[in-house]
Formats: sequence, structure tokens, C-alpha cells
Amino acid sequence: MRDRLPRPWLVADIGGTNARFGWLAAGSDQVTQVQTLRGADHDGPVAAARHYLHGLAATLGAGHATPRAAAFAVATPVAGDEVAFTNSRWSFSRRQARRALALDELLVLNDFEALALSLPRLTPDQVRPFGPPLAAGPGARAVIGPGTGLGVAAIVPTPHGWVAVPGEGGHSTLAPADDFESALLAAVRREHAHVSAERLLSGIGLPVLHRAVGTVLGLPAPALAADEIVERGVARSDEACSRTLDAFCALLGSFAGSMALVFGARGGVYVGGGIVPRFADRFFASAFRERFEAKGRFRPYLQAVPTALLTDTLAALFGAALALEQAA
Repeated sequence: MRDRLPRPWLVADIGGTNARFGWLAAGSDQVTQVQTLRGADHDGPVAAARHYLHGLAATLGAGHATPRAAAFAVATPVAGDEVAFTNSRWSFSRRQARRALALDELLVLNDFEALALSLPRLTPDQVRPFGPPLAAGPGARAVIGPGTGLGVAAIVPTPHGWVAVPGEGGHSTLAPADDFESALLAAVRREHAHVSAERLLSGIGLPVLHRAVGTVLGLPAPALAADEIVERGVARSDEACSRTLDAFCALLGSFAGSMALVFGARGGVYVGGGIVPRFADRFFASAFRERFEAKGRFRPYLQAVPTALLTDTLAALFGAALALEQAA
């Protein structure tokens, strides 16, 4: 079937803020020529892909092959022909995109489905463990990722290889673990009837969490973007921002432990996305792991489950490439 989909292949990881593109040349299994484009600078995935391919042609020179197949990992549920992004103005038709880019095949999958597919192939230099050593066996694994939104997926072993399980766990209801968190969620419910995990544990959620922390603790909490909250919190120059990062890590740990139980992810839970790597040292000194394990009678179960921070921001591209391999 590989002859039916000869390389080169185009792969993309398209989130709510940025779109990353990569290239698999003929005869290669490596993703190269990676470029990150801001979504706000383009009208949609097709326009962004054309921009990338135009620049690639200039780099590779005359006579370079055009892609016959592509895989787009997108930050939204995938069902039917129309794809509309959850945290972006972008939308597109899968059929029209395939024709516009002159592709024989366009595979569209959830971005965290692609990220989950990358997990079995990760090398030690792509992750930073947090807890027990990472497992090399066939146990199910889960990945969560605070970025613009909050992605969730898993991968499970089968007799026919690894199978990814995409989902929308980021929109499940967030549960408090103590009186402080109960007060935080009560404050947020004054703005939002449903407090999902994504409502607080994401780029769009950090300002919401920051306001709630200020309200509950009686601290000044002026309107700040997520980047500013992280910057001030890491520097410990602003108490409300610092306490926001503490609350973020604790809540994320509790949520990650719940996902480990839901998926039976004895092979590990990985934290991806673009937010946590910005304060990795603070994250590793936080209550994340303590809260991950704090599930009552199932504490021993979770104490044995590894957790790790995904440090390679390109992992979803490798997962998209693997999805094409499986399709071929």
C-alpha cells in the first residue's frame, strides 16, 4: 500500500494558536523542514499549508516532488467532512482541502490522537520523567496537554499494534480536592455555569483561574494574559500569579490522576502542550505528583503509574506521520 501513497508526505499539527508543518521526503522516515506558522496570519489550514509549501519549494529548489498525501492533526473533534476548530476561527472541508492541495489522500485526526500515537516511539531525550521510571512494556498510556485548550487522549496495545483513543476529556467537569479549590470553582461558577478542566487548565483558562485566585485570597489580580501570568508567577514577583501556578499544578495533578484511572494507563501519563514547559522546574517542585496519587483507596495503584513531561514540541508531527504509515 505504500506504493499507493508514495512519499513525500506533508504532516501538520494545527492548534488553536499555531500550526506546525513538517515533511517526510521519499525514502525517509524522519520529519524534517519543520516550520511553525501563526494561525492569525492565515485564513485557514489550506492557506497556511500553501504558504509552507511555497517556502519549501524555494528551499528545496526546482524539480522537488510535491506531496501526494498529508495528515493534519487538528485541535478539535473530527467527525464528518466539515472541521471547525474549538479555540480558533479556522474551519475547513476535508474534501475541498484535499482537492485544493492536489493530494491523493488527506488524513485528518485529532491532535491528541496524533500525540498519543507518538508515545511508544518517544526517546529519553524527548521526555522528563516525574515519579516512577517510565514503562517500556505494553501498558496503556494517556496524554494530557494544556495548550490553548486542554487535550486528552490515550493509546492502548492490541494484537494488531497500538490503537489511539481520542476524546474530549478536557471538557469534563473539574472537581475540587479541598476547601480552597471549592472556593475557586465557586468563584468561577459566577462567570461560567459549567467549570470544565479546560476552563482553568489551559491558555484560555489561566486568566480565569488567576481572577478566581485573586478573589478567594483577596489579592490584587489585574487582567493579565496567560503568558504574563506565567512570567510573573515563575519570577515570584506577583503573589496572585505565583499562587495561580501552584493551583494550576495541583489541579492538573488531580485531573491527570483521574485520566490514569479512566484509561487504565499503567504505562504512564504524559503531560504535553505548550504551557507547562514554560515553567518546568516549578512544575517538578509542585504538588502535581502528590495530587496525582491522592485517590483514596487507589493511591497504591497510582503510585506505580509513571508520569512525565513531554519536552519535544514536535511529537504530534511524528504521530501524524505514524497515522499515515498505518493508513498506507
